[in-house]
Amino acid sequence: MRIAVVGIGGIGGYIGGRLASRFPPGSEHEVLFVEKRADHLGTIQKDGLQLFAKDGDATARPAMATNDPGELGIVDVAILCTKGYDLVEAARMMKPAVSENTVVIPPGNGVGNADMAREGLEKGDILSACIYISTHARSAGVVEQVAGPRKFFFGNPNGDVDSYSALETVFAGAGLNVALTPNILREVWSKYLFVEPLSVLTALYAVPQGGLLDADPRRKQVQMMMQEVYALAMKVGVDLPDDIVEQSMAKADGFPYETKTSMQLDFEHGRPTEVETMIGYAVRKAKELGVSMPQHDEVYAALVKKAG
Repeated sequence: MRIAVVGIGGIGGYIGGRLASRFPPGSEHEVLFVEKRADHLGTIQKDGLQLFAKDGDATARPAMATNDPGELGIVDVAILCTKGYDLVEAARMMKPAVSENTVVIPPGNGVGNADMAREGLEKGDILSACIYISTHARSAGVVEQVAGPRKFFFGNPNGDVDSYSALETVFAGAGLNVALTPNILREVWSKYLFVEPLSVLTALYAVPQGGLLDADPRRKQVQMMMQEVYALAMKVGVDLPDDIVEQSMAKADGFPYETKTSMQLDFEHGRPTEVETMIGYAVRKAKELGVSMPQHDEVYAALVKKAG
């Protein structure tokens, strides 16, 4: 297989690092990186990608690292790992490398990623995906995974798994903690319910996850926002477990106190944020479907103001 990983940041660096370290140039599978940041790309081209992770460190050398998807040729798999605000443009950029049969996997935060990938590409076999991981690009050519179980779910919302079992085998062979599931929308929305309240509230209050969860008023707010996402998911037609909020809070309690979300880090460093593709999506979808989400309305307004 020819596998392109687009966006070698936190998620892309981890997934791409695992794939490229297991399948170096000359292997049966060809791993290709697409990265637009010149310093990051240049270091990867010269020295490889340094991955520091809880499941083992590695130096990954892809078969090609480029900022121009036109150089790739047609790929069998495109894993779109950019932030939500860049996803449509990244998908549009990948058009020269994608055919109708290319499997496209967008594993970033949010529940609208498949739609954004479809908008940009207008072709391809577009799946849904999510990954539970806390990771970031520490410096040029260096990606560090700091927390999370690294569980990577992907699948087709139509329930077909047979068509993608060979790809699951490749991912597992690279050491990814992967699961191909016929119920991918349940997994994507479960992850969204878990990560969206934590992301927006750590960003709003400028505290790590532990700072939310060890204080009663803020912990209660996390729970209320999770309950609002649960109501929205049910309205959309995604059947989540009855105890999903309790499961999610227990999972959050398992992270190190000092864990910072990617949205919080983006606010701290003055970078673009996923406010619109995370909480903004929920607010707009709730209004469209007539779902009451007062906590989301309040936090969204505060974050938009904070973003300036």
